[in-house]
This record gives sequence, C-alpha cells and structure tokens, in this order.
Amino acid sequence: MSSPLERLSSGALGWLAANLDHFDPFSADARSAAPQGRAKAALELALLCHCAARPAGPADGLDGAAALVREVWQDPALPPLFAAVPAYASAYGLACAALAPDGIDGTQVREALAGIDPGFLSPRGKSPYQRIEIRHYADKAGVPHTVEPYAELLPHSPLLALRPAGPGDTASPDGAPLTVPQAYAVTHTAFYLGDFGRTSPGLTGDASAHALDLVDRLLRHCVGHDLWDLAAELVLTLFILGLDPLDTPSGAAAVGCLLRAQRPDGALPGRSAALAATPCAPGREFFRRAYHTTLVTALMALAVSSPRPS
Repeated sequence: MSSPLERLSSGALGWLAANLDHFDPFSADARSAAPQGRAKAALELALLCHCAARPAGPADGLDGAAALVREVWQDPALPPLFAAVPAYASAYGLACAALAPDGIDGTQVREALAGIDPGFLSPRGKSPYQRIEIRHYADKAGVPHTVEPYAELLPHSPLLALRPAGPGDTASPDGAPLTVPQAYAVTHTAFYLGDFGRTSPGLTGDASAHALDLVDRLLRHCVGHDLWDLAAELVLTLFILGLDPLDTPSGAAAVGCLLRAQRPDGALPGRSAALAATPCAPGREFFRRAYHTTLVTALMALAVSSPRPS
C-alpha cells in the first residue's frame, strides 16, 4: 500500500498535469485572467519544477510541467507579462531568473532582469522578511545585491521574532496563534532560509525550539480549522526545521487532514474548507481556487519524501 505522502503526491501531480493549459499564461484557457494571476501561476509551476529537479530529469509526473516551463521561459511575451504588473514586476523578474530551467535560451530572462528596479535589490525600506526573500532569489539567480547575510536577518525574521498569542490575547477571533499573513510569513521565511528543504536553515538551541513550538501550534490550529494550504506549508516547514513530520502528532494529523480534503481527481479544492470551490464551479474558477494548494501539497509531499541534503 502506498504511503500517505505518496498518495498526496500522486493525486496532486496528476491533477496538475491535467490542467497545464491553465498554467500557460499565453494559452486560451488563461488569457482572460489578469496578468498578475497568470504570471503568479506560471512562476509557482516553475518553482515546483525547480525544487523537484533531479540530475536525470524531472521527477515522475512533472515531465509535461517541466516542458511547459521551458517553453514559457523562452517566449518573448514573458517579460511584458511581468511589466504589466508594475507593483510586482521586480519581484517577478527576479524569481523568473532564479527559477529558469537549465540550458534554455536566456534572452527573455535577461530582459526580465533588465526590468528590475535597482532599488529593489537593496535593504532600504524593507522588512527582514522581505530582505530574506530578495536575498534568496537574488543569490539563486546570481544577481548582485546589498542585502545583509541571513545570519544578521534571522533573529529579526518572522520565524524567530513572532510570538504566539496567549490566552485572552488571540491573534484572531478563532483563537489562532498568529494572523494568517503572519503564519505565511513564518513558512515562507523557512522556505527561503532552507531552500525549500535543500539546505539547513541554520537554527540551533533556543531559536530552533522556538520555531518548532510556533510551527506546532500553528499546525494544530490549521488541522482543527481545515486550513489546508497553511497546513501543507507548515508540514514542509517542519521538514526544513529538521523533523520527520510524520513522526510528530501535528504533522501526521496535518497530512491526514490533507488526504481527507483531496478530491478523487487529486485536487485540493481551495486554501481551506471555507474557501473551497464548489464541485460545480466552472473550470477556470475551480483552477483559480485549487491550483495553489494542490501545487503546495505536491511540493511538500515530494520534499518530505526526498532524502535530506548531506
């Protein structure tokens, strides 16, 4: 019998493979969506392919996705797509370069990089979390920047600076330890510091204990409230922090929660039970609600099932 992570991964990858037209920002299925949504979906698919890349080729189930990313990353329409979202053009251009497949014609990547505001690559006016994100993608892309080293940013990052709400001091009406934006800042900080499970984030002692306690509290809340997207991200965060999530009560419960939410076609229908698409939702609407959580679940399952970096 396949493991829980194998079932999650197989189903999620199958649904993603069946919906690649929606990820192609220049296909008829995606063309009516706003530029930001089309760019974001393409970048997230590229992230999945990048994180799952192996020397011998794409991970099982990702061949079609990897081929699509290679095609899109060489399309002259890609840099103008990023430029059509001015508020995110620099961030998207940097991520485009960081996630570019090996061996492609880099003309469009260079054009995307040329559209980055030079001030975007400096620490001025940015939170520690924003600086960690910029450093992660700039280092991966080989782009010069002036952001401080991770060791200087880590103590002030959401992973260590945030404290869970106590009794009578809840962050939200449902008793969440942190607000939803804060919780996502915690997971994404871990992703960047640990390169989505490829490296150690460098936490030890009290810092590690604090981060693990915070993630455990958040996971238990997510399971209790069917917050599927955050649950998947937090399971991956546990792995990045050095634990086998299935050996922890909260991690195992979260994987079980995701399995219960997964549809027979492999999709996770939304970020949470409250935000899930209805079964009769039109194809584009269902994709919009389901793709991110399904992709994050696939990424988490692939990472947690992989050998740890030596």
